Amino acid sequence: MPLVPLRAILEATDKYQYAQGAFNVNAVAQAKAAIEVHEMFRSAAILQGADLANGFMGGRTDFMNATLEDKKIGAKNIAAAVKQYGESSPIPIALHLDHGRDIDSCKAAIAGGYTSVMIDGSSLPFEQNIEVTREVVKYAHERGVTVEGELGVLAGVEDHVFSANSTYTNPLDAVEFFKKTGVDCLAISYGTMHGASKGKDVKLRKEIAIAVKECLMHEGIFGVLVSHGSSTVPQYIVDEINALGGEIKNAYGIALDQLKAVSKCGIGKINVDTDIRLAVTRNLKELFRDRPELQKSEKVGKMYELLEANKSAFDPRVFLPPIMDTVMYGTVDHDDLAAVTGCIERGVKEVVGTLIVEFGCVGKAPLVERVTLDEMAERYRKAGI
Repeated sequence: MPLVPLRAILEATDKYQYAQGAFNVNAVAQAKAAIEVHEMFRSAAILQGADLANGFMGGRTDFMNATLEDKKIGAKNIAAAVKQYGESSPIPIALHLDHGRDIDSCKAAIAGGYTSVMIDGSSLPFEQNIEVTREVVKYAHERGVTVEGELGVLAGVEDHVFSANSTYTNPLDAVEFFKKTGVDCLAISYGTMHGASKGKDVKLRKEIAIAVKECLMHEGIFGVLVSHGSSTVPQYIVDEINALGGEIKNAYGIALDQLKAVSKCGIGKINVDTDIRLAVTRNLKELFRDRPELQKSEKVGKMYELLEANKSAFDPRVFLPPIMDTVMYGTVDHDDLAAVTGCIERGVKEVVGTLIVEFGCVGKAPLVERVTLDEMAERYRKAGI
């Protein structure tokens, strides 16, 4: 079946009170692995491509400088990979744009095949955030595509998203935001942070999520809350990377027990990116240690050089540029490339599989309605949103 709009998955999390992990992918191999592990656990899947991940998948290795044209190409490549492995899947799968930078980025993702988009207007004044988000909602809902907004500012770094400090979401502002924009879900700031350095013993202010959800229920408004910056940063993986010559310092994530607790407080989607980056980076380091002949490989040897030159890096996009055909199109025409994609896939499955179990998503795929974009567009039209 075609990919489903994210709204269908959100409705299930809201009705049955659980949170679905949403996992960022930056290569065909990552999309393949994420789908396969969700299938194994019979969980619905939310795969995410960040705005600049579209640029990377469009061939722009300096993705921080990606143009709209790069993003258009990359959106099509990510969607093609997800459709290749997901359209005949027994589980519902949504493809979501993470941190859409502007309206044009959202439109590019929708044109490429995304079934959900986020417009991040959190850095704008409140009324301006509402205005730009509402414009995206109108465009997306006409096409059956789900929309996520953001209110409040998360500290930390992720692609072009940066803030030194957090600004907590005001629950009353959140309710007004839902009313005036018609968004399906909203990323809130309640103690999480982007990146691997979230600080020790982070405490989530779940009372913010509870207050927003209670007010929405009182007003009869459908709305699911989203937890950004929610990687757990497994310490065993950080330790393994450093034992392999890495130099990752002050890396701490969000405690699993806190993430599991907020799933009962209105949080229906939990974003995870850093954990996957760490697991893939460790696996690449292990591969080149265990198979030293690959260090001089014509196909993948330059990846090893990048690993050695960037010991504090853990974003695989730093190491993947020498194999961009494999990244963008899934081309595996050599045993050395197969070895690399194999360790990438295993890293994704290790992290994603663990969190599917921990978040309680095992076996919940049948709870999600298999609705098409056209059917969802008609529902939005009838509801006037």
